[in-house]
Amino acid sequence: MELTAKRRQEPSLAFGGQAVIEGVMIRSKKHLVVCVRQPNGKILTKTEEINSLSERHKVLRLPLIRGIVSLVESMYLGVKGLYFSANVSLEEEGEKIEPKEMALTFILAIALSIFLFSITPFLLTSLLTSFKGLSFYLIESVLRIAIFLLYLVAVTSIRDFRRVLQYHGAEHVAINAYEAGVKLNVKNAKEYSRLHPRCGTSFLLITLIISILVFSVVRSQDFATRLSYRIVLIPVIVAISYEVLKISDRYKNSIIMKTLVMPGLGLQWLTTRRPDDGMIAVAIKAVQEVNKLLQT
Repeated sequence: MELTAKRRQEPSLAFGGQAVIEGVMIRSKKHLVVCVRQPNGKILTKTEEINSLSERHKVLRLPLIRGIVSLVESMYLGVKGLYFSANVSLEEEGEKIEPKEMALTFILAIALSIFLFSITPFLLTSLLTSFKGLSFYLIESVLRIAIFLLYLVAVTSIRDFRRVLQYHGAEHVAINAYEAGVKLNVKNAKEYSRLHPRCGTSFLLITLIISILVFSVVRSQDFATRLSYRIVLIPVIVAISYEVLKISDRYKNSIIMKTLVMPGLGLQWLTTRRPDDGMIAVAIKAVQEVNKLLQT
């Protein structure tokens, strides 16, 4: 099918969205929409107005600071979307996840991420080698990348997680179709890629690379100090990574930037799967609802 529709002149969806359990969450700057396929086959939609801290306080929109604020808000809204979708999926069974259970799961997930990707590579390098200086950081960097890739392979190979990966692909397909300006329907959306340069997978890769650069510059001979850097510098790494992501999106049509984002797009072959028509329909519904709210 030849896609000849003009690119939309409407406001950007800003942050895109994420897959949730049996559904998709799409977020604009001021609104959040979660669409979930219920056990009875119908699509349940939840809309919510976002009152971002950065919109209320100018200082929080400054470069570097805005990245940390954006990450915290995105994680908070993402957990809310997962909480809503999980309870919709469990509704038929008469079960419900309590907020404290979701909060505990989220905290444990963050702690595990810090341990796996920040602390473990450093400890392994310290235990397995006697290298110092640049050699130490090179080995640590290789281990950090290896652990990250192994983690993605392990998680995405879980059979029960496959549908979430498919909804992740549906989210990208719908957003790509929207940004291309074609009429939003399943037939048109299926012509578009399940990969998207603003995906959180790309952000994770950028964060990984920035962490390698930061840790190689900030040096110390003291073991405890170097270990503490792997934790206390996380906000700095996130802030820098966010600015890099903003720049990559601003110059996304340049040959240099297209080349630089290719590794992130490559990782999305792991974190997304080709969705079925029903999943694409859910994602399209979420995009359409956000678009309606953008026009009001």
